Amino acid sequence: MLILKANGLGSRQIAHGFFGRRGGVSSGVYESLNCGPGSGDDRERVLENRQRATAALSQGAKLVTLYQVHSAQAVRVAAPWDIPDNPKADAMATDKAGLALGILTADCAPILLADAEAHVIGAAHAGWNGALAGVAEAVVSAMEALGAKRKRIVAGIGPCISQAAYEVGPEFQPRFVAADPGNARFFTPAKRERHWQFDLSGYVAQRLRQAGVDKIEALTPCTYEREADFFSYRRTTHRKEPDYGRQISAIALIE
Repeated sequence: MLILKANGLGSRQIAHGFFGRRGGVSSGVYESLNCGPGSGDDRERVLENRQRATAALSQGAKLVTLYQVHSAQAVRVAAPWDIPDNPKADAMATDKAGLALGILTADCAPILLADAEAHVIGAAHAGWNGALAGVAEAVVSAMEALGAKRKRIVAGIGPCISQAAYEVGPEFQPRFVAADPGNARFFTPAKRERHWQFDLSGYVAQRLRQAGVDKIEALTPCTYEREADFFSYRRTTHRKEPDYGRQISAIALIE
């Protein structure tokens, strides 16, 4: 099982991991640690994969995930919920021990956050749309409402699609520059005219800094390029495959 960690997030109270696609029970295009209930994979296999990932963090922890919609909506988690009841949102925060906050991705950037002193954790799903809308700021605000302090929060940005693999069209870059002219630095010209290569991880880090988070570690593996290690929506699309799996990133307060 491939598990990557951001050094600043770990403590005696907090367990976290950015999981890859290895170590599960799924097969075919979902091989093997597919944790996405929204995929066409066998439900029992998905549930087993989610249990394996959760157990690798903390025995007995209850995993919660969201119905992710590429928004800047953040919710407070006070108790675990079942998959059919997961709220439509892209960020969450909790101060309750025994809960594992899970984010599902397949090229988007997962963000895990912690204020160990306040015993508050957060997690967010940052695709380009949610990142531009302010999902990084939303998860920080949700943590702050539970007692976290922005200057104490440590954030890890997990594996996502790299700038070299993320080409975007002519309608994309002007939206970011219109929001903030400084966003131009996250784009470099692509080989195709009026196309750009977008640095998603770098942009997410900048939004976290603007939200008052100074301690940020970004993990650099590219989900598109490392097929053996990660699922990738864009890779699947380019190959015209029927579906794709989702890797999970999770953070838990240990009881």
